[in-house]
Amino acid sequence: MVVEILSAVVVAGGAWLAASVRVVKQYERGLVYRFGRVRSRIAEPGLMVLMPFADRLQKVNMQIVTMPVPAQDGITRDNVTVRVDAVVYFKVIDPVVAAVNVQDYRSAVGQVAQTSLRSIIGKSELDDLLSNRERLNEGLELMIDSPALDWGIHIDRVEIKDVALPEAMKRSMSRQAEAERERRARVISADGELQASYKLSQAAAQMADTPAALQLRLLETVVQVSSEKNSTLVLPFPVELLRFLDAQTPKPAAAAAPEAPAAKPEPEAVEAKPEANGHAAPAPRSPGDAVLPAAD
Repeated sequence: MVVEILSAVVVAGGAWLAASVRVVKQYERGLVYRFGRVRSRIAEPGLMVLMPFADRLQKVNMQIVTMPVPAQDGITRDNVTVRVDAVVYFKVIDPVVAAVNVQDYRSAVGQVAQTSLRSIIGKSELDDLLSNRERLNEGLELMIDSPALDWGIHIDRVEIKDVALPEAMKRSMSRQAEAERERRARVISADGELQASYKLSQAAAQMADTPAALQLRLLETVVQVSSEKNSTLVLPFPVELLRFLDAQTPKPAAAAAPEAPAAKPEPEAVEAKPEANGHAAPAPRSPGDAVLPAAD
């Protein structure tokens, strides 16, 4: 009889212990509801004992939550259609407010993030979305953090991940970048030519004062050309020397006058021969004879 009583006591104690003992992990905080009313004391990590059939424990995760924001289609302030997605990092700072004031704080933060992302797209220009993301991230974080503070949530960081552009806009931007690169290349080339012209003018003035420098430069050019191991040697030749040689060369004698052309022989007279129709063919005449019409 005693053994049976002891066994019943042990079973009842085990059931009570299983129903009243809970373990709260290090990254969690526990909210105790006694008869549906939340207690002000928050259960810290470790082992805690509840009143069976009266208390209910709700655990709230205090870690930083990474929530991706779905890509949102929008039109920028300069009328460009874009598709932007982002990611939100937040954590619970007041587990009582997060569990009592809002039904599902994760879903609430996600909806506010999507709405704020659409709003920030409409207020920004395309260049800001592509190159000035830090300022947009700060503005987006402020827009999401304002309502989240009333839910016991702190927005740790917001990042815009990607900005998808239409293909036509991508091609236009590529052409714009190519034209800008071409412009910069031409400006740099022109600047180089200007600097080179200054140096060449200084070198020409120096060589004009020292004629031997021009000869040394000529020899240096010959050495540079001959070091390339080719079969053709380019040797600069002064134009002034060619003019001097042309002036010193004697002119040749004038060619003999051409002979008069021989006179052409006059055609000989040919006797008239009768033709088959009974008429005589006219004989050739000299150039001085008069030509008379034939009689019928």
